[in-house]
Amino acid sequence: MAAFVVAVTGGVASGKSEATREFERLGITVADADVAARAVVEPGQPTLAAVVAHFGAGVLGPDGRIDRAAMRQHVFNDPPARTALEGLLHPPIRAWLRAACEAATSPYVVVAIPLLAEGGGRAAYPWLGRILVVDVPGAVQLARLQARDGVDAALAARMVAAQASRAQRLALADDVIINDGGLFELQDAVRRLHARYLESSP
Repeated sequence: MAAFVVAVTGGVASGKSEATREFERLGITVADADVAARAVVEPGQPTLAAVVAHFGAGVLGPDGRIDRAAMRQHVFNDPPARTALEGLLHPPIRAWLRAACEAATSPYVVVAIPLLAEGGGRAAYPWLGRILVVDVPGAVQLARLQARDGVDAALAARMVAAQASRAQRLALADDVIINDGGLFELQDAVRRLHARYLESSP
């Protein structure tokens, strides 16, 4: 494994994806939980078989892959179903991410975990070295979300409310980027942290 692992997390429309892209531009390997979530349920994977065994073949599309829209609809208003799905997905996702980190050859590795605060935090990922939270003021977050996804204020507010609170995410943080400016400011903040992380690498 690389010298140490930095988790990047943040709320919806916080800028965490752009932050991880900047780490990649700086030559740092990024393992992404969203990529892992798709990989572990590809046809032929045991996790897909477990999901189908639990929820039935109706969650599959014509191509044999999970129909994500149907699955979201199925679990969105059914907390026990959502808990069951998370119980099936989270362990193989964590294993996929750890394997990706172990294979990394960059001085350190970044692992993008959008729902880290919702998914157990450090207890679920004891191999994390540092946690970087990309934070954004609530009003800025709502405005960006509406502009990005073309949703109204009410839906944007519900999307934010469905996630962990800013306070819950910040409680996990070793490092914080306040992303209330433009892209250049975010990239500059990432570059400053990159220099610090390199100094921490043996």
